[in-house]
Amino acid sequence: MSGDDHTSGDFIRDIIDEDLRLGKVDSVVTRFPPEPNGYLHVGHAKSVCLNFGIAAQYGGRCNLRMDDTDPAGESMEYVESIIGDVKWLGFDWGDRLYFASDYFEALYDFAVELIKRGEAYVCDLDAEQIREYRGTFTEPGRESPWRNRSVEENLDLFARMRWGEFPDGSRVLRAKIDMASPYIVMRDPVIYRIKREPHYRRGGDWVIYPMYDFAHCLSDALEGVTHSICTLEFENNRPLYDWFVERLIKKGTRPRQIEFARLNLSYTVLSKRVLIELVRRNIVNGWDDPRMPTVAGMRRRGFTPESIRSFCAVIGVAKNDNLVDVSVLEHCVRDDLNERAPRAMAVLRPLKVVIENYPEGKVEELKAPNHPGKPEMGTRRIPFSKELYVERDDFMEDPPGKFHRLAPGREVRLRNAYVIRCERAVKDEDTGEIVELRCTYDPETLENPPSDGRKIKGVIHWVSTDHAVAADVRLYDRLFDIPEPLGEGGDFADHLNPESLIRLFPCFLERSLNEAKPGVGYQFERLGYFCLDSKDSKVGMPVFNRIVPLRDSWAKIALKGSQ
Repeated sequence: MSGDDHTSGDFIRDIIDEDLRLGKVDSVVTRFPPEPNGYLHVGHAKSVCLNFGIAAQYGGRCNLRMDDTDPAGESMEYVESIIGDVKWLGFDWGDRLYFASDYFEALYDFAVELIKRGEAYVCDLDAEQIREYRGTFTEPGRESPWRNRSVEENLDLFARMRWGEFPDGSRVLRAKIDMASPYIVMRDPVIYRIKREPHYRRGGDWVIYPMYDFAHCLSDALEGVTHSICTLEFENNRPLYDWFVERLIKKGTRPRQIEFARLNLSYTVLSKRVLIELVRRNIVNGWDDPRMPTVAGMRRRGFTPESIRSFCAVIGVAKNDNLVDVSVLEHCVRDDLNERAPRAMAVLRPLKVVIENYPEGKVEELKAPNHPGKPEMGTRRIPFSKELYVERDDFMEDPPGKFHRLAPGREVRLRNAYVIRCERAVKDEDTGEIVELRCTYDPETLENPPSDGRKIKGVIHWVSTDHAVAADVRLYDRLFDIPEPLGEGGDFADHLNPESLIRLFPCFLERSLNEAKPGVGYQFERLGYFCLDSKDSKVGMPVFNRIVPLRDSWAKIALKGSQ
């Protein structure tokens, strides 16, 4: 992966260009630093593309680092999922996989250095008291009663904190900055706390852990990162990051923080807290549920890494928060699959057709292109027989004038096959439901128009009943039914789309789909793009997921709602 998908100019690259021109940096080093307490989502994918893309563009390097400084909720499962997702997206960090937990000793030494300089102290206030003493946006904070402990006492207490002499929450280490600062984050922030929680990598080695704001910027410095690119919610913390690195990192090796707008996607939530709730409450079937905006979910659904990188390039990098319509992502997926996906036929809501004048027992192997615009993708053979399945929606007993599909006395062309005429519909005697169509075919119309010059306006897809593959098909759609589900108040679950998952069974697919592999998208002709589910498919009972429809059906819904 060269990073060429994401090399257009933006304000971040302008800053990097200027830093290189002025000689502030010799080479560019970026990093992608997720916390391993959940799966990556499409917002993280934007950051992955940005950081790795910039490194590739400038001939630099991009590190992958797990910011694992809070053992609660962190696990190797999440680490492995992050590694797999970044690789799947197409990026390579070489031998530069780092863990903030490997820096615990160095970070502890940095904290000791601040104590020796008189710029950090052990405080006995509890969490609620610290909040109370911190003040408000309009009122300055108050100094802790333990702010002026001697350096010697602070060194002794901090060492004893490390060795586990004190209970959780009884003491913290705070930076001594300015309790009257207009930046609340600078009012003696906590930089270490006691937490007897075993670490997924370090076990019980540590009972004190650095706070994210302390560890993050110093980890960047330890790795030689030149540009710490992060989202806007960290902008208010930049003065604190600068305060730490200016005191502890020598000049010329200090990372520069640059903030950009995080991704906000309509009909979607990217809050890790809400995503965890969706999983915990079984609203979705795990982190890789195809309705989830996680990279794992999108991969299982059938999105391609190329389409996600294309989406990240299309939306670009902004300074201010905005809401990106999810249809942009769906368009990028559709656009990519249109070029690469082989075609196939599948009937999702089957209605049986019997061709009365077709010879009993005869089977023809008809040739069909795998992609109408790409002859290099070859052809496939589709069996044709007396009995077929067509879509139930492709028949109407009393159709309107512009309905160009099957109806009594009307003709259509079967895709890659013959012209057929519907003679009559057979109904269930008890329910009146149409259960079968009786049709005739014109044997001269294979690859040819009718010889008498009559026009056939409709083309429909089909499969042979004796040769079809029975399958479970899942129609996935947007998980929420309003553009901003977290902006309406109340429980986000109140805005779930009841049709985010529709299961159809049995569906019937053409024979060639017996060879389908997970991760390979197919265009089911006239229906949308689908792929074999990597988790639930079984031998003899494939499960196919709809990736995206052929068109944006939500655009019509939105237009109808505005009228």
